[in-house]
Amino acid sequence: MAVGIVVSAASSPAAGQTLASATPAAAAKEAPAGTSWTAPRTADGRPDLGGVWTNNNITPLERPKQWQGKAVLTEQELAELKQLAASVVEGGDDAIFGDNLVLLALERKKNATSRDGCAGRAVTEECVTSGNYNAFWLPTRDFYNLRTSLVIDPADGRVPALTPDAQQRAKAAAEQRRLHPADGPEDRPFGERCLAFGIPRLQAAYMSYMQLFQTPTHVAILNELGYEVRIVPIDGPAHVGGDIRQWKGDSRGRWDGDTLVVETANFPRNGAFMGATDSLRLVERFTRVSPEILNYEVTISDPKTWEKPWTILIPVKRSSEQIYEFACHEGNHGMAGILAGARAEERTLGESGSGSTR
Repeated sequence: MAVGIVVSAASSPAAGQTLASATPAAAAKEAPAGTSWTAPRTADGRPDLGGVWTNNNITPLERPKQWQGKAVLTEQELAELKQLAASVVEGGDDAIFGDNLVLLALERKKNATSRDGCAGRAVTEECVTSGNYNAFWLPTRDFYNLRTSLVIDPADGRVPALTPDAQQRAKAAAEQRRLHPADGPEDRPFGERCLAFGIPRLQAAYMSYMQLFQTPTHVAILNELGYEVRIVPIDGPAHVGGDIRQWKGDSRGRWDGDTLVVETANFPRNGAFMGATDSLRLVERFTRVSPEILNYEVTISDPKTWEKPWTILIPVKRSSEQIYEFACHEGNHGMAGILAGARAEERTLGESGSGSTR
């Protein structure tokens, strides 16, 4: 959980975690073949990507087992999924984060409780969470993407296997978290410490808006979560030296026809995306395919972490909402509470003779 405070018209629904009214899937697709739609242009003749774009897609990162071998849903199957998802949140009280909503829908669960601590893992009875979020914090989910996963490469819709080295790193990191969950703030995730929230942003429906600004020489990418901005030079100098590491890496942009391509390297040695190393490289592609849809495609590669590169595609939708400041600073009251709670748990265990949390 990010220990910050946000006031955002872009993220908060009017009343609880509702589900979008039937948005025709065709509205999210590329312009039909044979049409003459082209993206509007800026003064320098480039496609105008500016504005606020939202990712509230229901589509999960990886293809669920129920859709194995199936890359695209039919319109009828998408409508059925929408009905199943409505049953999941029919109580309207608990927040169902990220991919858990579609996974619960496919399991035909009804009136589910919050699983915000599952951290992307499959929802099981053993995955118990605090239930500390209610539905107020989540926006309406969108049902217009017919794909069964955001991952489009590999073709099976799954993130490639971890390398043996990455598996060992993940095991060691899990053991470190178990033994030292909150000795100090350094044991907590960067986002929880309000240091950085990282890129790329893949999770839908929680602070998942971004705003793009363009000039002939630069593009700025503002992400709602953390209110972080990347300023990307277009056709500018080469990447900075490899000894200079930045929270969100070092980004450089170029145009490939009507697609903006942003290549990012020089990530930090610790805390990179999904446990990646400082060898992580991203290639992001931003392409307007219709008046309301911008295709956001990212190829992710790190030979020290995954067996091969992989690519995701998110059709983000134009929004008329504003993005307001996400106020989050290092060492705020949330972190004090986390550390105080850990010390209290240690005292309780010590008094009971059970030892420490370690």
